[in-house]
Amino acid sequence: MTAPTVGLLSPGDMGHAVGSVLRHHGLTVLTSLDGRSARSRALAAQADITDAGTVNDLVRAADILLCIVVPAAATDVASDVAAALRVQGASLLYVDCNAIAPRTVRSIGETIVAAGGRFADVGIIGPPPTRPGTKFYASGAGAAELAILGNFGLDVRLLDGEIGQASGLKMCYGAMTKGLQALGTELLVAARLMGLEEALGAEQRETTADVRAWIERSIPTMPSKAHRWVGEMEEIAACFADLGMTPGILNGAAEMYRFIAGTPIGRESP
Repeated sequence: MTAPTVGLLSPGDMGHAVGSVLRHHGLTVLTSLDGRSARSRALAAQADITDAGTVNDLVRAADILLCIVVPAAATDVASDVAAALRVQGASLLYVDCNAIAPRTVRSIGETIVAAGGRFADVGIIGPPPTRPGTKFYASGAGAAELAILGNFGLDVRLLDGEIGQASGLKMCYGAMTKGLQALGTELLVAARLMGLEEALGAEQRETTADVRAWIERSIPTMPSKAHRWVGEMEEIAACFADLGMTPGILNGAAEMYRFIAGTPIGRESP
């Protein structure tokens, strides 16, 4: 396979940026806009991603299918693709790029392989890849096949081991970055409610300046994404529980993001 046709579900904030990079490097990128919002259609057009029609049509046309959706939708999307694989008799590489627990991604992999597809587990770390620094960590039997996208603008890094390793890495990294944002938001709101905002800020800038600066950079862009991060925090909590550790810390972060998502700024579009 020298120049694969890439399918993409779906062209949201991260997905359309991935598609844009692949298009810029000469690949045909397809999606299914069946039932998608006007915003998703606009993002797909902006990235020059072609609407293939239904999921069945997309499965028939794609060599590699990247799934980039909110964590809560990952299992249902995989079931839809598996049904399409059976109908089409197709065999493609299905790549789950979602922020989900290892046990979730292993279950999805079993669903896809049972339907005749091939499978790779990917954890995306970094911003949408139209900006520098985004890495696609991959594990599982299909990871080596996915590596071809490294020739078309993506930074694909292969991990030793089975399905679940890439997702596990994403879980640990997301626990730090998004968990810290949730904690930072909560303590700053608490300080304001107690009339301690200025005193806390002064102390943090004196003793934990790097952390304070990172929080100040991170929080302003977070609220409109908070609804997506609820499911990610719950998946991290499940991952940690499976390892015999407490899920409570990240379930608390999920509750914080659920609260933020319900505020006026949490309901804004990114």
